[in-house]
This record gives sequence, C-alpha cells and structure tokens, in this order.
Amino acid sequence: MTLENCRICPRECGADRTQNESGYCLTGEEIFLARAALHYWEEPCISGTRGSGAVFFCGCNLHCIYCQNGSISSMKEARKVTSERLTEIFLELQEQGAENINLVTPTHYSLQIRAAILEARARGLAIPVVYNCSGYEKTETLRLLEDVVDIYLTDYKYSDAALAEAFSNAADYPETAMAAVTEMVRQKPQAVFDENGMMREGVIVRHLLLPGHVKNSIAAVDELYKTFGNQIYISLMSQYTPVIHSEKYPELNRKTTRREYDRLLTYALDLGIENAFIQEGGTAKESFIPAFDFEGV
Repeated sequence: MTLENCRICPRECGADRTQNESGYCLTGEEIFLARAALHYWEEPCISGTRGSGAVFFCGCNLHCIYCQNGSISSMKEARKVTSERLTEIFLELQEQGAENINLVTPTHYSLQIRAAILEARARGLAIPVVYNCSGYEKTETLRLLEDVVDIYLTDYKYSDAALAEAFSNAADYPETAMAAVTEMVRQKPQAVFDENGMMREGVIVRHLLLPGHVKNSIAAVDELYKTFGNQIYISLMSQYTPVIHSEKYPELNRKTTRREYDRLLTYALDLGIENAFIQEGGTAKESFIPAFDFEGV
C-alpha cells in the first residue's frame, strides 16, 4: 500500500499523493498538524491526571457536516511538519509526562505515522499509542498498524446508512465501521489496564448521540454490544455542539436534550452493558474544542 493511486481509506479516491495531489482527505504526501499538547478531555483511562499526548492531524477522509474540528479537517488551520519533526513531537510529549500518544484523525496519514512511531520507539518512546479515528477505516490499513497501535479509540457514528450518506457522504459507513471494529478487536481482544487504571491495550468505541436521532444511537449500541459484548468499552457521548446552521437538517442546530440522552442510557443499561463511559452535564460546550493554535507543532 502506497500514497500513489491512494487506496488507504474506504474512499479509494486514487489520488497520487506522492505528487502532492490532494485526495478526498484534502492532503497529499506532506503531514499537516494543528496542535500537539497534553489533552484532558478524553475518557478517564486515556487522559488520566497527566493528560493524553494529543496530536491533531489536519484533513479528514469523512468530512461530517457537523464536525466540531472543521477548521482543521478542512485544512483552514494547518501547519506542515516533516516526518522527522513528527517523531520529535512524539518524544517531546512523552517527556512532558503524557500518558500516551493520541493520534487524532490519523487515517489518511497512516503510512507516515507508522514510520514516525517506529523511529520514535527506536529512540525511546515507551508509552502506548492511541489511534483516535472516525471508524471509517479499511481493514487492510489497520493490519499495517498492528505492530504500532496499542489502543483503538474509534467512533461508530451510524447504524443508519441514510444518515451516514446525508451527514458524512458515506452510505457504506455502518458496514465499513463494523468491519473496522472487528479488525481492531482481533488485534486487541481484551482490555489491559495498569495499576493506576490507565488503559494500556484495548478497544474503546465511541458513539455520539445526534439531536433528533435517538433511534440511530439505540441501533448502534445494540449492534455493538450484541457483536462484541464486553470485549470493548462503549463510550456514550452527549457532547454534540452545533457549529453550523442547517436549513436541510434543522435538528443539527441544537444540542441534544437530557431526555434524549437518558433514553439512550436506559436502553444501554437494560441491554446489560457493563463496560461503558457516560457523560454527565456541561459537555456540549465550544470551550471543549481545543484551540488549534499550533502549540507543540
């Protein structure tokens, strides 16, 4: 697999990224970042008290219409770094005390990231690597990462293909993301935690409740639990923050309600889910979106 005639992600757009021809992800061969710093707003077993070493990559292979990181997924805020600099960033975050290296929106840079992680490990990187992705992944690409990723922190956004098409231009998202989670669980079949409760290996699947779409969320949780049981941790998120105004989808112009989230939680508990993270109050705020000010880049 190469960046020439790129087939790294499910879009399979065929861009020749070796010539810096932009793919669907809006990137070529070069690496672009928006921030690399300690981050405290992930699940407790990822952030801990010292913070996760979050590296925010620019561009995206999904481009959801409600994306809260739209300024960097659209490449409006982006700074180019070399592969050598990316390796240094990983090591610098470890020196700052990061619990892990958290690769945020890494899919389209998978090949470059793998090389940088291997080099960083040769130079002393010893903390876990977290692959923090949208779930829209190819199993072939994930297999290339088996020797460098310790924790998969992935989304499962849609069980409804029509919603996936409307909001992310990806009608194949449900089956593609489920196949991706299956591969992640094959690689990391059981969660491993250290003495401080920090995850060292495993799979966490996030699901963001979208306003007006509780049925999609219930179906997504149902499918995840019935397929993987307690092999995975399911993170049920209520933090949807409206960053657009949509006339076509007016439900996206508001936050989710407590009633909507309670319906989802009640279903999950009745289903018997034990390994879960939930959010309580105050999470749907723009202040939770980090400043993409190139810190650490």
